[in-house]
Amino acid sequence: METTFTHIENDRAVMVDISRKDSTVRKAIASGEIVLSGATIGKIRAGTVEKGNVFSTARIASILAVKRTPELIPMCHQIPITSVDVDFSIHGNVVRAEVEVRSVGRTGVEMEALTGVSVALLTVWDMVKSAEKDETGNYPATYIQNIKVLEKVKENQN
Repeated sequence: METTFTHIENDRAVMVDISRKDSTVRKAIASGEIVLSGATIGKIRAGTVEKGNVFSTARIASILAVKRTPELIPMCHQIPITSVDVDFSIHGNVVRAEVEVRSVGRTGVEMEALTGVSVALLTVWDMVKSAEKDETGNYPATYIQNIKVLEKVKENQN
């Protein structure tokens, strides 16, 4: 028997009922990138960004965002997050963020991982925007790209 899920039934918002699903260990990993100017990358590497430590601030923002995903995404279930791991790496003029979220529950955590990556990258942008802004007030070298789910795992509990 195939189950059809919908969040809208007869023009009414409906949250999918997950009460009959088994509780399992869930994991999702998402990643994304922000492209910055070489000068800004240099400031991040040197720790001289005026607003402070870019990655520490973005890591905190990411974790908070993961925990608040149900407040941001309609019909997203509130689930117990058991861990969040946020990593950053620099490749040329690209900062890559990767967020791993774990939970024990009845639904996956990919939306939480995607939200964590998105907010991490937005926070990086906010932390460095004064360095990225040109004389017209625009950000010609700055953009976010490649936000995606890398892995989604559901493990049976013993």
